[in-house]
Amino acid sequence: MNARRSHASWRALTMITLVLSLLAAACGDDADTSTPADDSGSVEGFEGTLRIGAIPDQDPERLQRTYGGVAAHVEAAMPGVTVEYVPVTDYEGAVTGFRVGDLDVVWFGGLTGVQARLEVEGAQALAQRDIDEAFTSVFIASTDSGLEPIDDVDGLVALSGHSLSFGSESSTSGRLMPQYFLGEAGLDVDSSFAGQVGFSGSHDATIEVVSAGTYEVGALNSQVWDDRSDEGVVDTERVTEIFRTPPYYDYHWVGRPDIDERLGEGATDAFVEALLSLDAADPDDAAILDLFGAGSFIATENANYDAIEAVARAVGLIR
Repeated sequence: MNARRSHASWRALTMITLVLSLLAAACGDDADTSTPADDSGSVEGFEGTLRIGAIPDQDPERLQRTYGGVAAHVEAAMPGVTVEYVPVTDYEGAVTGFRVGDLDVVWFGGLTGVQARLEVEGAQALAQRDIDEAFTSVFIASTDSGLEPIDDVDGLVALSGHSLSFGSESSTSGRLMPQYFLGEAGLDVDSSFAGQVGFSGSHDATIEVVSAGTYEVGALNSQVWDDRSDEGVVDTERVTEIFRTPPYYDYHWVGRPDIDERLGEGATDAFVEALLSLDAADPDDAAILDLFGAGSFIATENANYDAIEAVARAVGLIR
């Protein structure tokens, strides 16, 4: 009798153990096939095409290498998203493309970034290079002009009576801020210079027109000037730097407010994080940063460009 009871109990225990094992296996199968979640419990998933652009402030081949590299880096960091670099032919085209939605995120100068945000309600300044917190312009002069190095803003008065070329009409570092500092020295772009002030179209082109003697003085982006000088592109027998301006905020990425709606919640933050993750110690990342002339990207915000907007309104470039 006791043996039979013991045998029955053993059989019951065996059945219970088997049922529990099956339940555990079923739960394990469910866990293995679920979608991984992040620490917050949300499931990350992006889908669609992110179109990036940039103001054409340098030669097209260099622009293609720079922003093609950015597109590949961001695409790798945002699975499910195709990142496409869309070239534009002029600064106004970059602002227009952003306004109508042909471009989702654009690398703007300070002025064009402000103009673009004024055109698209809710647009945000997202990231900038480490050098853009204190950016500068340079004035260069042909060696035949007889102009000597200038010590301060007031000394820009020495440029009076010489011919002058800016870069693009909408360039922050190649027109807006140089014009502002000329005004601080008491010079008027409409009356203080020989002939009509020129617009070369880009920073590289400004170096070319001054080197060729077409204009005696040019104003351009200091980073482009430094890079071309280091590369040996600048003919120092024909052109030289004469003044470097006080610093100001300049270049930055600006994003449209509908990116998350199109690509998925958190897509804008993921784009910014992809930029901020570029590491100069990594050879592939370093190649991208070198093309930008930067050590890293850092976060930024709209308020950083309030002074640029004020200057643009003061000189009539924003009304």
